[in-house]
Amino acid sequence: MSKNLSFDFSVDKENKAITVKREFAASRVLVWAAYTQPEILDQWWAPKPWRARTKTMGFREGGRWLYAMLGPEGEEHWALAEYIAIDAEKKLVGLDAFADAEGNVNEELPRSRWEMTFSDQGPLTLVEFRITYDDLAQLETTIQMGFMEGLAIAMEGLDELLPSLKQ
Repeated sequence: MSKNLSFDFSVDKENKAITVKREFAASRVLVWAAYTQPEILDQWWAPKPWRARTKTMGFREGGRWLYAMLGPEGEEHWALAEYIAIDAEKKLVGLDAFADAEGNVNEELPRSRWEMTFSDQGPLTLVEFRITYDDLAQLETTIQMGFMEGLAIAMEGLDELLPSLKQ
């Protein structure tokens, strides 16, 4: 695992957006699989010592991913991703929200739209996220909840996992 993989995280309050650019030392096909297959997502999506557990996933346009973030002391926080557009191995667009175990969105917590692109960068894969919010308060709440730090830790978990996955 290279320690020189880029991780850029920027906040654009004027446009209520977060942009993340992250390189991975693996093929685009493998990185795409890591973001779209629940058996792989569950191994890295949560920042350690937390872990992710998929309840259901229908990876298709109009489908949903309902999962829990499980804490080391038994905490359980549910989230829901709804897939809007999928261009295999290139782009993924969806809505992300906090939810309950049945997939009912918690309207009191931030909800965002994610547009993710996957591109080859020589031997690396670049994943770019553009995350937008309906209002600035939701963006600021997300930042205050430690989103940047948690995402960085989770992506380090993916770095550790990728060499063990079949290329």
